[in-house]
Amino acid sequence: MTAIANPAIAGKQLWLMKSEPDAYSYDDLIAEGEGTWDGVRNHLAARNLRTMRAGDLAFFYHSNIGKEIVAVITISVPGLIDPSDPDGKWAAVKVQPLARLARPVTLATIKATPALADMDLLRQSRLSVSAVRPEEWTLILDMAGGLI
Repeated sequence: MTAIANPAIAGKQLWLMKSEPDAYSYDDLIAEGEGTWDGVRNHLAARNLRTMRAGDLAFFYHSNIGKEIVAVITISVPGLIDPSDPDGKWAAVKVQPLARLARPVTLATIKATPALADMDLLRQSRLSVSAVRPEEWTLILDMAGGLI
């Protein structure tokens, strides 16, 4: 099934959101049920947060420890002001867990896959919230063996 024909992503924006698992992991999000994605202080990443809509999907990427995509989450409440920002100029969203990848997809695997060479994760490696193209999304899910 091609990315464009995949009904699960049709009409949705796709994202990758990074978090250090020792600070906030996918298991932490599961325990909460819904979490606030805040603390983003990069202008492009914050713009990406402001662009998100309810129902958009994101890969949950464990950075620093693991360096791998571990799950898919959904944007539940977009357009928030970051509660950790006393000046109220930074963005936040609420997210909910959707499903784990059957197998995590590591950064090394992504780097070794020519079809993913233009992925924002590689081109803008310090960006904590980045867009994912539909064909990248589908390929990564295939590499993971789907969702569980």
